[in-house]
Parts: sequence; C-alpha cells; structure tokens
Amino acid sequence: MPPFFYAHYSRGQMNTQELTVFKQKALQWAGQFDVCCCLDSNEYTDPYSKYDFLLAAGSKHQLSTSAGNAFQALKEFRNAHQEWMFGILSYDLKNELEDLRTAHKDTLAFPDLFFFVPEYLIMVKNGRTEVVTGNPDLLETISRINYQPAETGSIPAIERRMDKATYITKVEQLRKSIAMGDIYEVTFCQEFFAENAAIDPYQVYLNLNQVSPTPFSGFFKLAGKYILSASPERFLCKRGDQLFSQPIKGTAKRSKNGVEDQLIKSALANNSKERAENVMIVDLVRNDLTKSAVKGSVKVEELFGIYTFPQVHQMISTISCTIDPCIHVVEAIKNTFPAGSMTGAPKLRAMELIEETEYSRRGVYSGAFGYFDPNDDFDFNVVIRSILYDKTSKYLSFQVGGAITYASSAEAEYEECLLKASAIIKTLKGSVT
Repeated sequence: MPPFFYAHYSRGQMNTQELTVFKQKALQWAGQFDVCCCLDSNEYTDPYSKYDFLLAAGSKHQLSTSAGNAFQALKEFRNAHQEWMFGILSYDLKNELEDLRTAHKDTLAFPDLFFFVPEYLIMVKNGRTEVVTGNPDLLETISRINYQPAETGSIPAIERRMDKATYITKVEQLRKSIAMGDIYEVTFCQEFFAENAAIDPYQVYLNLNQVSPTPFSGFFKLAGKYILSASPERFLCKRGDQLFSQPIKGTAKRSKNGVEDQLIKSALANNSKERAENVMIVDLVRNDLTKSAVKGSVKVEELFGIYTFPQVHQMISTISCTIDPCIHVVEAIKNTFPAGSMTGAPKLRAMELIEETEYSRRGVYSGAFGYFDPNDDFDFNVVIRSILYDKTSKYLSFQVGGAITYASSAEAEYEECLLKASAIIKTLKGSVT
C-alpha cells in the first residue's frame, strides 16, 4: 500500500445548521491534540477552492525550524511525505530570502516554519463529510459530543503598541520615503495586545467566525500557541498546473442601510487611490509569479474585483500562471513569499522600512497557513484579521495595517486600522486603551 493511500468514510449531505453544529463538535474533539488545524471557507463561493472545511488533528510526522534554511528543510520534508500536510509560514522567513533581520522582541515565539502530517483528517465538500484518514467511527464519535457554548474567558483592556500620534508621525515618515522615490507603497502595521489574558481559544475562534465569517478563516493549535483567524485573503494556491494569487488592497466600511451600502461599494470600485494601491501589488505579484511560471503564462484573471464581507467591502485581484514543471511546489511558495499585499513595492525596500518603522515583530502575522494535498495541490491564506495567543504566558496579540502611498491620509489610514480590528475587538468584548 503506497504511503499516500487513504480510505474514505463518508456520511450523507448535511444542511447549513447541521454542518455548523458538526464543525463546532469536530473542532472541540480536535482540541484534545497538541497539534490541530482547521480551515473553513464558511460556504463562500470560490472557483479555486477544493474543500469547504478541513480539520487535521494529531501529528504522525512534523517539522519545526527557524529561518535560515527553512524552505530547503520543508522541501526535503515534503519529498519524504507525499501526503496531506498542514503548516505555518512565518513572515520572518523573509530573513532567509533577503539580507534582512528582525530586532523586535518575539513575544509569542511561534516557530518560523512548522508543518505536520496529521493522524486524523476530516473533509467537508458540498455538505458531505468524509474521514479521509483515521478511524471510520470518528464521525459517530464526533456526533455524540454534547457541544455547549462556553465562556470566552477574561481579558483586560486591549493596549496599543503605538498611540495615534506616533502612528500618524510614522505614516508621514513613510510618505516622505515615497516622495523621495525609495518605494511606491508600503504596508504599515500596528499591534494591539493584552497581557494576562485568560481566554478559551476554541470558543473565541467560534465567536470570531460567527461575527466575521470569511473564506480563509482557520484555527491552528501548536501546543499552547494558537492562531484564531478570520482571514479574507488567499496568499497562493495550486490547482493542477496553475498557480493563483489573490491580493487584497482597498477597503471600505459597510453600511446597515442597503442603498448606502451599494453606494459605498460602487465608490470603492471607482476610487482612484484604492485602484492605484491595488495595481501596484498586482504588478508585484505578477513579477513574483514569473519566477515559477512557464514563460508568457502570467495573466491577470480579474482586476479590481469588489467582494463583500460582514464588516467591509474589499478590492481583490486575481493573478495566475502555469507553473514550470521543473519548479518544486515549495519553491513556488518561496518565490512569492511573503505576500506582496503585506509588504509593498518594491518588496525588499518596503520590508526594510517595515522593520525600521513598526514597533512589533510580525512573526506569524502576515505570514500564511494552509495545506498540501497528496497530489501537490496546495492552498494558503494570509494571516490577517487574526488573534495570536500564547496560553502559557497569557499574551494575546493582533495586528492591523494598511497600504501607505503618497496619496494616503494618515488620519484615514488610522481609521481603517480600527475598522479592520473591529471584528476582533467585538469578539473579545474588549475596550482599547
């Protein structure tokens, strides 16, 4: 029997309510393991997604390493385990791709790269649930769980790593760098954090996913460290011989008034500043994809698409290419990492300025997590709109940012940060000091 053989055990199609309850119970079951990963599309229609929900739990094999030779280690790990794998790519892997360093304190201490081959894997597709690997009685075991919503826990006031005045000063510094021709655009981020936060990560994730259901949401547990993500953004996926990247640049607040909401959506679609930000990153991603592409195959599938989420409208573009058959799947990820939407352009100088101006280490934030399947297809999100939590130190962190161009208003960018943070703050029922 080859190592990538899996027996599938399935059950009949479930309706939306049944599926929601099943996901809650399944994630509660997975929480008993030191390592687990949940990826949930929240039933968004997406032509590039293969699965509605994936839950991987337990580790048969794993790789944990720091930046330096991490992508080569992942390549070797992938070659040794041509099966389902789930994992994390930290933003700080940039330090092995370019001559960069990170001086900021590591308050969460996630590994720069972590991947595991799961003992158990559950898949949901078109409402049908399957045990891909594991005990065939697993679905019955999960169905018998008596799920009861728990308290999210206690959290003190959420603090900012930089105050508003400092944020505005930093944005003006970056605008001067743009005026001098150093860069065209940079994604500048700030951290919100809480110390002595005693939360139930499982319940907080379920609440966040209810407040802000997104197509690339996910839960990742690694011992006592957690990623609770409501990401709306795909970093990179592979489907057959095609690669797809979908950077987000352009944000507008929703309105409860339907007519006004449509006007806001239309205004975003026609906003020259937002379109300029978006096209700069599209050009950057096109350039990144050429490193892995068959010559002449890079193309823009959609430019300036407007997509609606519970708190915001977003401008999303889709870029694709045919992957060169000589390119290893890990190389394809390496060639585009980190996501251009979270750096700016040109990429190297933008990352240098990020280190100089931001106050916090990004770590997992603005990195990625996702999966490889046995056929070498993969799908990874961008870790944004996400809570990072260390249960041992009780340190909780989330970061938000926006694209700074010369046309940016520091005040408006600050308000956009608060908008992007709103779902997390609402979930935590916290107040910001």
